Amino acid sequence: MAKKKGENYDSDGGDDQDYDEEPNFDDPEGFVDDVSDEELLGDFLKQKPCESDGVENVIVVDNIPVVGPARFHKLQGVLEKLFKTAGTIVNIHYPKDDEENTRGYAFIEFKNPEMAEEAVKAFNNYRLDKSHTLLVNLFSDFQKYSDIPKEWSPPEPQPYKMQNDLYNFMTEPDAQDQFCVIAESSPGAVQVQFWQNTQPEPVELLTRDRFTETYVKWSPLGTYIVTFHKQGVVIWGGSNFTKINKFPHSGTQYVDFSPCEQYLVTYGPNGQKIIIWDIRTGTEKRSFISDGTSNMSMFRWSHDDKYVARMGDNAIHVYETSTFYLLDKKSIKVQGIRNFSWSPTDNIIAYWMSEDLEAPARVTLLEIPRKNEIRNKNLFNVADCKIHWQKSGDYLCVKVDRYSKSKKDKKDADVKFLGMFYNFEIFHMREKDIPVDSVEVKETILAFAWEPVGSKFAIIHGDPASANVSFYEAKKGQEPTMLKKLEKKICSHLFWSPRGQFIVLANLQAGSFEFVDTNDFTIMKSGDHFRASEVEWDPTGRYVVTGTSGKVKEDHGYHIWSFQGKILKRVNLKNFILFLWRPRPPTLLSDEKQKEIRKNLKKYYAQFESKDRIRMTRASKELLEKRAKLREQFVEYRTKRVSEWEEQKYRRMQLRNNIDTDTLDADPDNVEEEIVEILVREDTTLLE
Repeated sequence: MAKKKGENYDSDGGDDQDYDEEPNFDDPEGFVDDVSDEELLGDFLKQKPCESDGVENVIVVDNIPVVGPARFHKLQGVLEKLFKTAGTIVNIHYPKDDEENTRGYAFIEFKNPEMAEEAVKAFNNYRLDKSHTLLVNLFSDFQKYSDIPKEWSPPEPQPYKMQNDLYNFMTEPDAQDQFCVIAESSPGAVQVQFWQNTQPEPVELLTRDRFTETYVKWSPLGTYIVTFHKQGVVIWGGSNFTKINKFPHSGTQYVDFSPCEQYLVTYGPNGQKIIIWDIRTGTEKRSFISDGTSNMSMFRWSHDDKYVARMGDNAIHVYETSTFYLLDKKSIKVQGIRNFSWSPTDNIIAYWMSEDLEAPARVTLLEIPRKNEIRNKNLFNVADCKIHWQKSGDYLCVKVDRYSKSKKDKKDADVKFLGMFYNFEIFHMREKDIPVDSVEVKETILAFAWEPVGSKFAIIHGDPASANVSFYEAKKGQEPTMLKKLEKKICSHLFWSPRGQFIVLANLQAGSFEFVDTNDFTIMKSGDHFRASEVEWDPTGRYVVTGTSGKVKEDHGYHIWSFQGKILKRVNLKNFILFLWRPRPPTLLSDEKQKEIRKNLKKYYAQFESKDRIRMTRASKELLEKRAKLREQFVEYRTKRVSEWEEQKYRRMQLRNNIDTDTLDADPDNVEEEIVEILVREDTTLLE
């Protein structure tokens, strides 16, 4: 029978069993505990929750409008739309009073602390309307500022963390430029090689296999290089091209940098998403859905990154990059707008609008942000216009395609055009009231290009098989004057040197090139690179590269030329895709300092000549040493093989019945002579 719990059990049925007393765990009298909780439970205390956990993601937005329930949803939508540009919002709380009116502030929680910090930077002191300017702070700042000690103590020095030097390529002593060569190593895998254009032979800096899936692109100042992948794009920089940031946008086909490299635009396939990113933080600033047409350069940036604009239906949408909202919260209405372009040096937009039944076509210069029209030019019988800014912003050229004659058919009222002519409207941007001069050309215009440094421009016009190349110069207070006309040139494209003066006249169908000095318009040299489809000057204007790629069956690769047209290097590369020079940021020297250097170039001539001779001598010495070393290796290899051949002679004699066959005369009886006659050609001549 089972015993009840607690009953004593004695096998002999005798007295109850005695148990030991329960131990006493109390500290003895006078005991002092000298072990702290941190020493005893350090690992567990680190996991202890604290009041500040999670508040790093929260910001406090003060001075918002005080509204009642009727207007609350509108306020909520405005603030959410505004702060969503800084990052992903998790939650928003609006404190209210007893009557359900807002109290004038709100709490916004973001996905991570970086987004919260970006919101503070972007929207603190942001003007919401005429009566409300937002004050934005991190929630954690309140605790930090309330716990300021009464006595100041110097901060503890933090260990230095080596940062990635993004501008080390500018420290090359001889100012040699870098370039990258892109080739397909295997289907879907692209290899990128980085080179330093040293003389007399370039030096390979780095090779990355499977670096990108399609192609790469340099940022406008050469700081970053972007690669394309299925999940999005990645930017790289520094001496070893380490990863700087990544931007998730699946299917990205094209990217565009802002001029100051603050923002990156990724374009998905046509009809899909377009995203503007902050390069430094990697956050999405704003996104758009394309209209299904070509996405190329849908957004156009001001020179200082303060504004970005795009063209809409009868409107220009200009956004301030501080908030990525419309300038003055409304678009600029332009009925019939066809195209626009920013000045490269000023916040001025040039746009043209087509003509209708009541008004002619017009070119307008619009000043931003005041939206003042500083110049208008009416145009008649216009078919199309192209806007070309000079790099320094001193001049604007608008190429106008015009109908030379028109008439109306009385039956169907259709306009019949009998011919075309072309003219160039030159706007003098730095002169009072911006005067406009016109240059008329009767022949078909094939190409136009401004001189990057200077005031000359070149035009290819006439029949493509025998075109003429005309050079004009624009001067202050004067009409453009023709400097030279080169006749019967087979060319289709113009490529100016980045430093001006020199130009390449190229025929990219035949692969022929002419190098012209526009100081006296002499043709320095001509050259050919069959089926070359690319021409690119280096940033200093010393070298030109032509490349053959794509679906042509000829040898793929690139040629490097001097600015005078001398071929310096030919490189054949299987599956060659692209050659790109690394851009340089603009010089920090003033115009006066640059003029002084040009004036005193003769002083530096001897120094440069000496360095070139030393470099060539060193290169020649290295080449001779390399050849001598190769010859020694060959002689050593040949001597070793001859020695082995002589050692094997006894074995050869055994295998050949003791007959020495090492020379042709060793066994004359074992030779068979055979004479073969072949009919090469047969001629028949008839005699009268």
